[in-house]
Amino acid sequence: MQFTHDDIEDALKIVRPVVPPTPAYAWPLLARESGVEVIVKHENHTPTGSFKARGGLVFVDALRREGLPKGIITATRGNHGQSIAIGARQAGIPSVIVVPEGNSREKNAAMEAFGGELLISGRDFDEARRVAASEAARRDFLSVSSFSRHIVRGVATYGWELFSQHPDLDAVFVPLGMGSGICSLIAMRNLMNMRTAIIGVCAERAPVYAQSFQAKRRMIGTEAATFADGMACKEPPEEAVDIVLSGAADVMTVSEDEIAEAIRSLYSATHNVAEGAGAAPYAALMRHRHRFRNKKVAVILTGGNIDRDRLAMVLAGQTPPA
Repeated sequence: MQFTHDDIEDALKIVRPVVPPTPAYAWPLLARESGVEVIVKHENHTPTGSFKARGGLVFVDALRREGLPKGIITATRGNHGQSIAIGARQAGIPSVIVVPEGNSREKNAAMEAFGGELLISGRDFDEARRVAASEAARRDFLSVSSFSRHIVRGVATYGWELFSQHPDLDAVFVPLGMGSGICSLIAMRNLMNMRTAIIGVCAERAPVYAQSFQAKRRMIGTEAATFADGMACKEPPEEAVDIVLSGAADVMTVSEDEIAEAIRSLYSATHNVAEGAGAAPYAALMRHRHRFRNKKVAVILTGGNIDRDRLAMVLAGQTPPA
């Protein structure tokens, strides 16, 4: 997936009125702990608490230019759903957000607060996605994937910010869910003629991208049982896998305990709250920190939308169940 400078400038015009540039800070306590110069890209500092807001705004704006549908519907574990709800509200059309049973209560409440109609159905994200497709046909709504060119183009604005501010990065660690985050970074790295290594991170209990990277082809996972719901993917998009295979330097896995420890480290060192997926990049850096001594590395804190009871459990030294 390739973009031009005009593509990104257009996306920035759409994103900027709602999402100001998010900070990218070097935190000395993280450097002390890891032995690496660490830049944290704070995508938890958006109106939806995650990077996904960028993609939804650009996607719905593209619909507006082409002719708005009657309504839109999507499946999500939370952050993508908020982005679609906020985009639809701006465009003046209804949105339906399908989430699986047992989904984050606080993410559900946020999606409704942004104007989305919540529909709870399915045992996991992939079942919810099938429900969304069926419901879209019944209502004559447009079914929206969490991975598409316009969504990736919107998300790419955070990569443009990061690389513009820190053009000397040796590597960037980013979590893998459906793939918009890592694909946008690869596209921006290429557009800006940089040599930064892009490293994907997935949970050991949702390892399909790591399996695909090892096999050099798209795999279908059998498990996505992680409390880091932003990485709970079993069926990655083919296009996303192709981009990762061609443009990522590595795909690493981290354990549930390592994710929980990274949440604690980020809170102690920066006093920012990271959800599981948002902490996974730092967890991977810590596991492999010996490889990055004397390097300048960024980690994408993709979101801070973790339920209060789970955060309390993590800060008390425990690891939440999936």
